[in-house]
Order: sequence, then C-alpha cells, then structure tokens
Amino acid sequence: MNKTLFSKVVLLTCASLLSSLAQARYYDDVIDSGFIKIGVYRDFPPYSFMQNGEPAGIDVEVGKAIAKDLGVDFRVHWIIPDENLEDDLRNNVWKGHYLDKNEENPLALKNIADVMMRVPYDRDYSYKIDGYGLALNDMVVMFGPYHRESWQVAYDSTKLDNVSTVAVFQYHPIGVEIDSLPAMYLTSAFGGRMRDKTHHYQNAEAAFAGMLAEEVDAVMAMRSEVDWLIQNSDLDRYKLGENSYPMMGKQKWDIGMAVKHTYRQLGYAVGDVVEKMIKDGEMEQIFSKHGLRYELPGLYQEMNK
Repeated sequence: MNKTLFSKVVLLTCASLLSSLAQARYYDDVIDSGFIKIGVYRDFPPYSFMQNGEPAGIDVEVGKAIAKDLGVDFRVHWIIPDENLEDDLRNNVWKGHYLDKNEENPLALKNIADVMMRVPYDRDYSYKIDGYGLALNDMVVMFGPYHRESWQVAYDSTKLDNVSTVAVFQYHPIGVEIDSLPAMYLTSAFGGRMRDKTHHYQNAEAAFAGMLAEEVDAVMAMRSEVDWLIQNSDLDRYKLGENSYPMMGKQKWDIGMAVKHTYRQLGYAVGDVVEKMIKDGEMEQIFSKHGLRYELPGLYQEMNK
C-alpha cells in the first residue's frame, strides 16, 4: 500500500471513530449496559433538583420509573441551560458540548444523555426552520408527552382580594423570572401599562421569596412551580389567580422528551412506558405526591373525548 493510500485509510478510520464519540446509545446498548442516562435540568424544582444529597423531583421520578420498566438502573445527566433549547438539545442529546473533554482519554464518549426530559411536544417547534430554510431540530426526535404545563399567578390575599384579570398589575407589583415569557408579557401587554410594576428575579423561587418579603404582591410562573412554592410556604395567605392572559399567545403547552434521531427504537420503548404510566394513573400519582396539579397532554385529552 503506498503512502498516499495508507494516509487516506488512516484519515477515514479516524474520522469514523471520532464521529461516534459524541453519540448517545442504541436501545440494545442501553439494555446491555444495565443503565439508562436521563437528562434533567439542574436546580429546577419541582422538576429536578438535589435533595438530601440525591436527585429528586418530578422528572427524576419519571426517569426512575422508565428505568425500572426497562429493567435497567437510572443514572442522572444534569443539564445546565444554554442560551436556547436548540443549544440544550445539541449539547445534551446529539453532539455534546465542545468544552466537554476527557483529558485522560480524548477518545472517550461525550457526556450526553440517552433521553432528555422537559422538551416541548409541539409539531411547529419540531419542524422549525432557521433563516436559511434549514431544519433546526432534524438531529433529534421529540416524543412521549407526559403532562401539560401552563402559566399561573399566585398572590398575597392580604394585599389583593382576588386576581381575575392581569389588569390589577397596573397597580400592584408582581414578580417574574428575568428574560422569561411572563417578563416579556407583563412589560409589553396593554401598551406597557404593567411595566413599572413588574419586578425581575433570577428565577421563580426568588420571585416567590420576594413575595414572602412583601417586595411584590404576586408572582407569575409555570403552574407546577407555583404549586410547589405555595405548598412549601405552608401559609394560607397565598392563593392562586383565576385570570387569563389576553394577547399572550400559547398559554398551555405539552411537555415531552427527546432522543437523537438515530435512536428511534429507544424512543419507542420509552414512549410506551410513558403511555402506560399515563393510562394507569401512575403519572398523575407522581404529581399528586408532590402536591402538584396534573393535566393530561393534549394527545390523551383527545383520546378521552
């Protein structure tokens, strides 16, 4: 073999090897290994967080139930949010983060999840394209809707009699997570008339702490976050608003999972487990155990009609 041909063979072999380094695993590999790695967001109660030195939360419990049904061990893969969901999917499902290197073994697999939780189950998002007409999410498959999320206001009943409309926040301060959809909504809706009363916090938990400290009279966040925060406050003065959100657009959305597009068999197996959990009531029991309201994803609401 001449040197030129030998060099080409070496390059092709290396390229083939390196292309596999950032892959998750096929269904058979997951079963043979005896464990499944579930990707959940770090420090994101009530969905996924550390409690008494152990992973806890809704998504962790759902992940453990999936692992148990597949007959493998559960392993957590903590996700640190990047700038947007496309980045999170790239870094944790199909490619891996460019800074995620193993200095001792450069050829080691990237640290990515077999399955990522808390991904929108939305056809428009799945087939979203960029400014050049290219698909943004063609490297992943989104599947397995397991609950429906929505926005929720909680308020201090010693400061407000009720919240039947967001118009009250022209006069009462409300806390929101910075750079969130509620933050954008409350600072722009109705000609910006609620802007001056909208206070920005690092996250929903910090906004609720602001209400406890009487910095604001209400908070707006995801329903499950609000349920969790009210329950853990153990104070009857905090109530749930019954208002809607005019001009906000989508106010409810389904939450599902994602796998790399080449691992559809794993997605089918996990999706079957999730469907069984929903139909036999196990999913609702997990939410209820944490004091949270559960709403069926749209797919199952249509089935029950």
